[in-house]
Amino acid sequence: MSALTGIRACVFDAYGTIFDFASAAARCPELPEDKRAALTATWRDKQLQYTWLRSLQGRYADFWQVTGDALDFALDSLGLLEPGLRARLMDLYLHLTAFPEVPATLRALRDAGLVTAILSNGTPTMLEAAVRSAGLNDLFDAVLSAHAVQVFKTDSRVYSYGLRQLGLGGDQVCFLSSNAWDAFAAKAFGMRVVWCNRYGQRPERLPGRPDHEIRSLDQLPALLQPAG
Repeated sequence: MSALTGIRACVFDAYGTIFDFASAAARCPELPEDKRAALTATWRDKQLQYTWLRSLQGRYADFWQVTGDALDFALDSLGLLEPGLRARLMDLYLHLTAFPEVPATLRALRDAGLVTAILSNGTPTMLEAAVRSAGLNDLFDAVLSAHAVQVFKTDSRVYSYGLRQLGLGGDQVCFLSSNAWDAFAAKAFGMRVVWCNRYGQRPERLPGRPDHEIRSLDQLPALLQPAG
């Protein structure tokens, strides 16, 4: 695979790319083990659907509300109505674990002289809590939230906001996401893109095929040739 040349910054999606959204249910002792996978899948699917639908309708609500609404749907669907369970899961969502290769990968990128940033639908409060809880405070130069533009990815205003905040052009930025829809949209917008296909998804039938596909972020540094 040919290296991506002229890169000055690596910009990461947060949930599913840096942070393991499944870790909330996995670390919740009040949640029956046989319900954890179903809860995680339904919660995540509905969370994403609500971001897209709210963006289409022009009815923005921040990602914390969307995450709570999606959890309410999932708990109701699975008949999980135990008192305190919702609050416990929402708190755990603020303290998701990072994927194991993340710290070393970020250090390698920074040692190579690259700027590192997050660009996420998460609210500033959510992202600050997750970064701090995972011990990644010193490994990001910027943590950017779609809340600043009051719309969610894949709206082009989110990607444009990220570039403006970094003061870089799309050809100078490598965007990383585990979500195929996000990776394809960022590429169609004009960024260089590496899709971290952690979950073995099939490629989307959408504009903007990513430049590279990997399975773990530790494969990223070898794909980049930083700008001199």
